[in-house]
Amino acid sequence: MLKKTLLALGAVSVLSASLMANAADYKFDKEGQHAFVQFRIQHLGYSWLYGTFKDFDGTFTFDEANPAADKVSVTLNTASLDTNHAERDKHIRSADFLNSAKFPQATFTSTAVKKEGKDYKITGDLTLNGVTKPITLDAKLMGEGKDPWGGYRAGFEASGNIVLKEFNISKDLGPASQTAELIISVEGVRQ
Repeated sequence: MLKKTLLALGAVSVLSASLMANAADYKFDKEGQHAFVQFRIQHLGYSWLYGTFKDFDGTFTFDEANPAADKVSVTLNTASLDTNHAERDKHIRSADFLNSAKFPQATFTSTAVKKEGKDYKITGDLTLNGVTKPITLDAKLMGEGKDPWGGYRAGFEASGNIVLKEFNISKDLGPASQTAELIISVEGVRQ
């Protein structure tokens, strides 16, 4: 009887360890420049204005077998905004838009991850310009595997939209420019 109990406990331990081994924590590969947080917004309805944030960091937990256990956390410095036009960047950093002097950081913290076919829906709280609101990102796994330096990586791309006025961005750029599209591509190194 004792032998059967010990065998059962051993089997449960091995099974638990194998299930836990699927979940892994990843850190964004900032050093290798394999992560990007970008946006685009229509300029007066005539063209797209693209921008990127140069200074950000983040982590994610990924378990393909159990997406409900997945987590994402991102922090970016709003003053690192770059649209390839210095005067425009200065204006976007001002109180008319991001108010970087008062709110130097924006954050995203996931609250739920759901897998839908091969894609993911990542819901979380975005804090921008002193306002926290829930948003949902559409994401997909680009790939995962060993890298040439002995590590293990996973990469995702995600996109979503934010309504500027919901984040106290009151500058009106016209009816075509009320929403900004987020475009995120990250490669994480397993820790």
